[in-house]
Amino acid sequence: MKYTKALTTPDDYKFTMSDELREIAERELNETDDRRNHALQMLRDWAEKNPRIVKVRMDAKFLLKFLRAKKFSIPLAQENIERFLLLRFIRDGNIFMNLDCRLPKLAKLLDLGYMFALPKRDKNGRRVMFYRPGVFDLNEFSNDDMVRVHGICYETILADEENQIRGIVHAGVGTGIGLQYLTLFTIKEAVRITKNGERLLPMRHQEMHGCNINPALKIAVEWGLTLISEKLRNRVRLYTDIKDIDMDKSLLPKEYGGTMPMAEMIKLWKAEVEAHRATLLNDDKMAVHLHMYPEAAREGSVSSLKQNLNGCSGFKENNSTYGLAGSFRKLEVD
Repeated sequence: MKYTKALTTPDDYKFTMSDELREIAERELNETDDRRNHALQMLRDWAEKNPRIVKVRMDAKFLLKFLRAKKFSIPLAQENIERFLLLRFIRDGNIFMNLDCRLPKLAKLLDLGYMFALPKRDKNGRRVMFYRPGVFDLNEFSNDDMVRVHGICYETILADEENQIRGIVHAGVGTGIGLQYLTLFTIKEAVRITKNGERLLPMRHQEMHGCNINPALKIAVEWGLTLISEKLRNRVRLYTDIKDIDMDKSLLPKEYGGTMPMAEMIKLWKAEVEAHRATLLNDDKMAVHLHMYPEAAREGSVSSLKQNLNGCSGFKENNSTYGLAGSFRKLEVD
């Protein structure tokens, strides 16, 4: 098939990582050479035939992060990809686009160490994303800036296939966060961001550690935990002080009990982000026909997440069946 909608080349994939990663991918993600080759072809054919998709990356690395996140379920990966594309156009200003680390406010948040990946992997070979939300000045930055910097960092860390397979550990310190931060998002926005984020970000969240959280935010934190799935809630650990965190403290910045100064870690992370910048900006060329989606789906409403896009009302142009469960509904994957 000729792929006219391909933003990137539909390449032949070869697994070049370690035997250990190959074994983890097969045991935990159902990934084998045959299943991978079959799934990549199916996703490319589906995207080409889907009238709602205008342009999408078809390189293996991009498609595999969705397949791995959904343990090689083709229908679930299809849904994830299409909603991921649609998400980029949600909200005024398309804040999930133009994820440019050189934009002044985003560059400053990265310089401040608002969030960055620790250089070394943990004992299970996983990268740790470290958060310092207290440096987010409400008088200087907007919630759009916050969403964009998260997008840059998550897309960067997921560009590494090892992270797609092993998953990510999250750890953060809440020092400096007070009740005023609750004004960043409305309740409706917070719910939508949390629900869409869990469903659509193709990331394996392995552990989540929260430290030094202001007691005044206890109710807000408890409410936030109700928004995520039970599976993720069971992976959350909260600590009064970061010195009590249940992970290898040598991985942490020196300022938090580790060995490497935080400034060096931030510098290394910024180099990773910069290396991925061109790819991330090129992703803005991916597109869908917005008019073919129901209003709820275009707005990222929580109710729309409960419906299969192909089953939602509001689709046009012959009510195509090339949606999420569409043209490959009858295919069986061993």
